[in-house]
Amino acid sequence: MDTVDQVRRKFELLRGVMDERMTRLWAAAEAIALGYGGEAVVTAATGIRGKRIWLGKRDLAELEENPPAERPQDQRIRRPGAGRKRLVDTDPTLLDHLETLVDPSTRGDPESPLRWTSKSVEKLAEELQALGHRVGARTVSSLLRGQGYSLQGVRKTIEGNQHPDRNAQFEHIAAQTRRFQRAGQPVISVDTKKKELVGDFKNGGREWQRKGEPVPVRVHDFIDPELGKAIPYGVYDIGRDEGWVNVGIDHDTGEFAVASVERWWRTMGRKAYPDAGEVFVVGDGGGSNGSRNRLWKTSLQDLADRTGLTIHVSHLPPGTSKWNKIEHRLFSQIALNWRGKPLVSHETIVSLIAATTNNAGLKVRAKLDTRSYPKGIKVTDDEMETLNIHRHDFHGEWNYALHPRCQ
Repeated sequence: MDTVDQVRRKFELLRGVMDERMTRLWAAAEAIALGYGGEAVVTAATGIRGKRIWLGKRDLAELEENPPAERPQDQRIRRPGAGRKRLVDTDPTLLDHLETLVDPSTRGDPESPLRWTSKSVEKLAEELQALGHRVGARTVSSLLRGQGYSLQGVRKTIEGNQHPDRNAQFEHIAAQTRRFQRAGQPVISVDTKKKELVGDFKNGGREWQRKGEPVPVRVHDFIDPELGKAIPYGVYDIGRDEGWVNVGIDHDTGEFAVASVERWWRTMGRKAYPDAGEVFVVGDGGGSNGSRNRLWKTSLQDLADRTGLTIHVSHLPPGTSKWNKIEHRLFSQIALNWRGKPLVSHETIVSLIAATTNNAGLKVRAKLDTRSYPKGIKVTDDEMETLNIHRHDFHGEWNYALHPRCQ
């Protein structure tokens, strides 16, 4: 648990018993105890702004100069054991019934220190009241937190069974990447971004607009037959932090994937690597650039023949597509750049992609691809036999190189 989470946890436990003055005193004391940057941590954890923290520090300074008179040990405000008893003491079955209600919806390991429930505290309170407990939603919330529950969203982490050579394949890709980069040869990460409907459709996210004047979009997301869809295929140069996106309008096929790589090479790659004789391509194990996609391989062979490049390919192991560098180095930045903006035309999409950048210096170029890439093209065994392909000893189905054929 990091510092912000620790401060937030303290605040959640105490906020119900602190008045305004005690809240700012506590916030000021936490900020002082944390030292440099403490105010920013307290604000991030609690939402208490700098002015209140400053007032709390002033009050603490006054208390330090004029401490309150100490109360003798025998002059207690309450006698030992006085005050209202805790609800769990007067209602011993309350916690058991609460756990029983929550258990069917509990997710994750029951032994985990962080457990959570999808049932609302209001609904839990109603069900407890039906069982005869005098309890409200706020009390249920306190009891849940005391038992180690918290509200959380779901997280995408499950991608299927883990391959036994998963780590070994990542190590192989890393070693290949280092080898090519030391030799001054390009290393690219490739993938198809999510297909986008073209038109005045809702796009996730928000952007600043004049109050009360949101951009109107369609209620239903049905494809516009005239505008169609956009298929952004990305090529990310790992060493130069540069991206190329080929925006197709037809189908995401192996031929389209290789055409996108070729457009990157002729537009950006050849200028950046004038002495290159090889290129290392890292892609997912499935889709238009999948390890079993025959059209991907035959199209790569044609590209090797046209350019004279030896094209080395490594596929990510099954269930690891989210680790593809293009996902978080390029595609995530594009999504941030066009959030909240309706993608009303192909030109808009290309312009928004090309305008993508970040603080690290990412550069992106994009172009519309209006060519046709028909589906259903069959590659025969005889055609596969003509490939000048050299498979690695380690998982040759994932790691291979296509050399130019003699003309």
